[in-house]
Parts: sequence; C-alpha cells; structure tokens
Amino acid sequence: MRWLYLAIGWIAVACATVGAFLPILPTVPFLLVALWAFSRSSDRLRRRLLADPVFGPDIRRWQERGAIRRPAKILAVLAMAASVGIATFLGLPVMAIAVQALLLTAVAGFIVTRPEA
Repeated sequence: MRWLYLAIGWIAVACATVGAFLPILPTVPFLLVALWAFSRSSDRLRRRLLADPVFGPDIRRWQERGAIRRPAKILAVLAMAASVGIATFLGLPVMAIAVQALLLTAVAGFIVTRPEA
C-alpha cells in the first residue's frame, strides 16, 4: 500500500506543479491530496511539503483552521467564472454549461464560506 500512496502523492504534486503555471488548475488542493498520501507513506515528504516556503503556509492554514487567503478565494472564484464563460464562448451544449455552472457555484460557495487566513 505504501507504494500506492507514494504514487498518488507524486501524481498530486505533478498536477499541483502544472497548476502553479495554469490559472484554471488549482495548486493547493492537489498539494493537500499529496500531503494526505505522503502522511500514509513518507513522513519525510510530508514534512517537506509543510516546510515549503511558497505553499507550506497555505497548507498549514487549511490543516489548522480550514482557512483560505482572500486573494486565493478571489482568484478561485474568478477562474471558475472564466471557465463557464469560456465554455459559453466555445458554444458547448447548454446542458453541459448548466451542469458546470451549478457544480462550480457550489464549489465557489464552499470556498467563499471558509474562514479567511
């Protein structure tokens, strides 16, 4: 099982790395998945994520208080709105856009109601 958790952790880190450069792909949620996986497979990698100077503070805020920084909330909601706008611009089926908008509205509601860091 250790190898499975390590693989999940590294895949999540890879997705987070891509997300650091693409605004529509989240970074910290993938790092939270990696932290979960590494906590079951490698304490060294878990500590390394928590000590990261860029993402470590956000991960610790979430872990300790379920808190998200205001700029991160704003960016997340704007990215979700932009993705619905892009889907509309591309002329995707109305039902697909409606489902996307409904799901992203629920996610945005969750994000906005979290405590601020």
